[in-house]
Amino acid sequence: MTKVLIIGANGRIARWAVEMLAGKEIDLTLFVRDASRLAGAPDAAQVVEGDARNEEAVAEAVRGQDIVYANLAGEIDTQAERIVAAMQSQRVQRLIFVTALGIYDEVPGPFGQWNRRQIGSVLDTYRAAADTIEASTLDYTILRPAWLTDNDEISYEVTQRNEPFKGTEVSRKSVAALIADIISSPDTWSRTNLGVDKPGTDGDRPAFM
Repeated sequence: MTKVLIIGANGRIARWAVEMLAGKEIDLTLFVRDASRLAGAPDAAQVVEGDARNEEAVAEAVRGQDIVYANLAGEIDTQAERIVAAMQSQRVQRLIFVTALGIYDEVPGPFGQWNRRQIGSVLDTYRAAADTIEASTLDYTILRPAWLTDNDEISYEVTQRNEPFKGTEVSRKSVAALIADIISSPDTWSRTNLGVDKPGTDGDRPAFM
């Protein structure tokens, strides 16, 4: 049985991923800052309360895992450093990590300019997190989703790190489906950095903005 640690398990993408992974041959550990806020966790899942900025707490949760999936906000650069260090110390290799679109100025045209204005300097923090992961020896997949919707649909396409980003939006459920697929087939998208969007959503900004 594959052992999977989800760091930031109370996030909306992560909750979809947990639902998709429940019932599969997967031993889930859900790492959250406040366990009282975690809703809908499978009965078989282990819940661990801790701060992703605390390397010791992360290392304890990482020990014995096969795959780590992290979906975080806030000091994401610091959290990435702690996660990478913890995984290396525990000899756990497979990491799926969600960052943000635009960290490489890879979003073209008016949408790219709008995205930079909206997100601003926070993109630098996400870029630092991605740089830390790519500089490591880990077997990583970095995901850079478009602007996120709560649409109950699975529809996505991907672009590589050195390709122009496509589309303006994508559903959280779609990103979760991609993550669940990678967890089910860990060799998929090994050591890659992917943009994720819904096909046909090109424009100057997301339709819901």
